[in-house]
Amino acid sequence: MFTSLRARLWLSYLLVSGLVLAVITAALLLYLVRNPRLAREAETNLATAANTLQRQGIPQGDRQELASYAQNADALLDMRVALITVQGEVMADSRADEGELPTLDHLLSRGPGAGGQGQGTGRIAEYTDANGQEWLFARRVLSSRFILLVATPRPTAPVLAVFTDELFQPIMQAALLALGLSLLLAFMIARWIAAPLQGITDASRSLGEGRMSQIEPRGPREVQDLAQAFNQMSSQVHASRQSQRDFVANVSHELKTPITSIQGFAQAILDGTAKGGESLSQAAQVIYNEAGRMHRLVLDLLDLARLDAGNVQLEYRAIDMGQLLYEVGERFVPQAKEAEVTLTNQVEEVPSISGDYDRLVQVFSNLVENALKFTPAGGEVRLSARRANGALLATVSDTGPGIHPEEAARIFERFYQVDKSRSGGRGRGAGLGLPIAQQIVQAHGGEIRVESQPGRGSAFVVRLPLSPST
Repeated sequence: MFTSLRARLWLSYLLVSGLVLAVITAALLLYLVRNPRLAREAETNLATAANTLQRQGIPQGDRQELASYAQNADALLDMRVALITVQGEVMADSRADEGELPTLDHLLSRGPGAGGQGQGTGRIAEYTDANGQEWLFARRVLSSRFILLVATPRPTAPVLAVFTDELFQPIMQAALLALGLSLLLAFMIARWIAAPLQGITDASRSLGEGRMSQIEPRGPREVQDLAQAFNQMSSQVHASRQSQRDFVANVSHELKTPITSIQGFAQAILDGTAKGGESLSQAAQVIYNEAGRMHRLVLDLLDLARLDAGNVQLEYRAIDMGQLLYEVGERFVPQAKEAEVTLTNQVEEVPSISGDYDRLVQVFSNLVENALKFTPAGGEVRLSARRANGALLATVSDTGPGIHPEEAARIFERFYQVDKSRSGGRGRGAGLGLPIAQQIVQAHGGEIRVESQPGRGSAFVVRLPLSPST
């Protein structure tokens, strides 16, 4: 029955409210049973009786005469009367059979609740005898021989009489009203907490069925934080699903073109359309080129998958980044001359870093190749490196047409292709080079970003941590 969070919250509040009211009711019943009003009346009567007997004085007789005096005073006042010497000997006790008297030390004590010395009403004290009976008493010192003790049992009200007390009914009415209000408040609080959680549950089911939905954060702060976290997760799941769909579509598109070319030229060879040495050689060359393109695409996909899974073991060693960038630049000098692009290297004296040499060469080779591809004739591609804020910044910049902000935000997505108009019609890759470069840089504990404005060129900045010794 109480399996839901809302029911359990409501039951918890009900139990807490009931427990508090039960404690208050028990304290009230104990208070009324002890009946402080009757106790105050008894204390007043005790003080009056003690003062009266003190003024009258006691007979100067033997023990029998003192006992008779105590019995007569008891009969008149309906209180226990005792005469005790200052040495602690009991000379008379009108109710000796009802329990022992307080000790002499208790009688002579001036602490809280003890009777006062000499004249006056003094304060009322109390004691409990061996039978568990509670007594209220007042005592007076008479001359220098006797201590007069006047005592009466602490008055208590019968349990049933408590329910007829004038205070009991309004207090119980207030308690019932408080219980009703607490139940209503408990229901509202439980609903305030449980309703947003139920919304998150429903949204989770919808997300599992492929329907994305955002939740309005409401309820307690912790539940709002949970809703915001769910919204972020939902957006990430949606983006991941879209990425998977795009990935499948892009792979299919990238493979479709070379497969179609291979099939077409293979069919031409088989049915004899491609005859003669030149035609046959051309068909074979196309098949070879397209097969190589497919091979490179598959290798890039496998490389990216291993990087994503963290299965690539980097071979760390000390690397002189100035030398690395110089070697990468030298490798592309022929391509730069062919494209009529100036390739310059402006590397400052920078400390070495720890990294995988071949993988970092792969990163900067990709960046330089892209820069040359998208830089028009007469432009410039520049490699530079410097130390900044405890890290090494290596930059590959160009003077090409730049990248629009919308494209720059997606430049590291897999298979994403910048508009062909930017490349000047000089071919294009599969769109995996930059994602692979990003994964390699991140595996080194660094980051890569693009800085570009349309018409002002682009700069890819790679930030790598320095070696601990530097």
